[in-house]
Amino acid sequence: MKLNQNKTPILDRLKLLANTPDAAFYAPGHKRGQGVSNKLINLMGNDVFKADLPELPELDNLFAPEGVILEAQQLAAETFGADFSYFLINGSTCGITAAILATCNPNDKIILPRNVHKSVISGLILSGAIPIFINPVYDSNWDICYGISPESLAHTLQKHPDSKAVMVVYPTYQGICCDLAKIAQITHQYNIPLLVDEAHGAHFLFHKNLPPSALSQGADLTVQSTHKTLGSLTQSSMLHIKSDRLPKNRLENALQLLQSTSPNYLLLASLDAARQQMAIAGPELMTKTLDLALQARERLKSLQGLPILELGDSQPSFQYLDLTRLTVDVRNLGLTGYQADEILHQKLGVTAELPMLNNLTFIISLGNIQADIDKLIEGFSTLMLDSNYPIYQGEINIYQGDNNCYKISPREAFFATKKTVAIENSIGCISGELICPYPPGIPVLMLGEIITSDAISYLQKVILQNCIITGCSDDSLTTIKIVNI
Repeated sequence: MKLNQNKTPILDRLKLLANTPDAAFYAPGHKRGQGVSNKLINLMGNDVFKADLPELPELDNLFAPEGVILEAQQLAAETFGADFSYFLINGSTCGITAAILATCNPNDKIILPRNVHKSVISGLILSGAIPIFINPVYDSNWDICYGISPESLAHTLQKHPDSKAVMVVYPTYQGICCDLAKIAQITHQYNIPLLVDEAHGAHFLFHKNLPPSALSQGADLTVQSTHKTLGSLTQSSMLHIKSDRLPKNRLENALQLLQSTSPNYLLLASLDAARQQMAIAGPELMTKTLDLALQARERLKSLQGLPILELGDSQPSFQYLDLTRLTVDVRNLGLTGYQADEILHQKLGVTAELPMLNNLTFIISLGNIQADIDKLIEGFSTLMLDSNYPIYQGEINIYQGDNNCYKISPREAFFATKKTVAIENSIGCISGELICPYPPGIPVLMLGEIITSDAISYLQKVILQNCIITGCSDDSLTTIKIVNI
């Protein structure tokens, strides 16, 4: 029997309680906004604090749901085509980490693309699993990575048939989607689960002109950042399961380890509302979004000299492209992506999702309006006309990593004794740090890897372009921590 997707059980219960007078002798300490700073009230108003409630009996328990949370998660499972859905209040990071904890014991192998998010490395540290990396297909013209190919996965599984899981990124930051159906077929030949980082694809299910959703292509588990492309609050995500290959109880135990015992009901209510919005009006909202995205593409093309990432001839590692992702090559402007991003943001009021060395990626979502597209085009028009910007003459290709340079596991490296050495003396040593440009948060150096001259050279060039580097103890990267063995 189909569920009533008009319902918003968490949101409705929270609204009721927020408007019910109560002498509050429980946390949080602001007592429904009565103890909040006036500066905060001036920014956010009073009502949000009235709804900032703890785990009252009427609001259910996130880790043992029997009431409104259970009902809301069941509604989400039906909407997204899952057997079970879980609301996440610690972002997709905790979902990805929980997926690894649920499938891998210490020293178990898990197959991963080299361009995973750093949250995956957290999962490796906590689980003690051993990563078997596959390099995604690299496009030297665009200087970006696609997905992994089915052939590379088949070859890797033949070499490592004892692997316990496969995890892939679908889509990439640029909206590139691999042949996930084929990857699922190959993975399931070994009777192991396919885990998908679908953080940027929560909207796929709601329009035929978007890539197919991960679950529809055979994924056993997928993690979606509902806040990234739909209408929930930042830090709220969902994890969906459609499989009998996963230990459900172990996954639930892992989620309890990784999420707060004091969940924010504003986040949970926003997930409830975002699901209802898409279940009722998803296709209409995505049609509007795609119309704006296609308009932006056509208007940028008319400016000329600004290449835009297109699907072209599809291939297994680039089977689909999410057209709500707009990636623009800015090299013809004589600027790096970082320089173009800074000018657009600071001077022209246009902010990209992801600046990289050669291009910028923009997310066009259900929240964008016509005025946003007009401002985007105006911003690029101004960039093309203004010749007073500093000129970038260099060329830096994205670092692709080395699949065969792991010396010890990330967990061993995390707990190992470390020492600090000059960066020039670190080549050939084991990295004691997890270092990555952010965004996108894809590690260049991982804990336990052998440090290579290519990795150091890439990071030093990126620092010169004023990109933010996270994870390093020395921001200048003149020194680095290595494992002391």
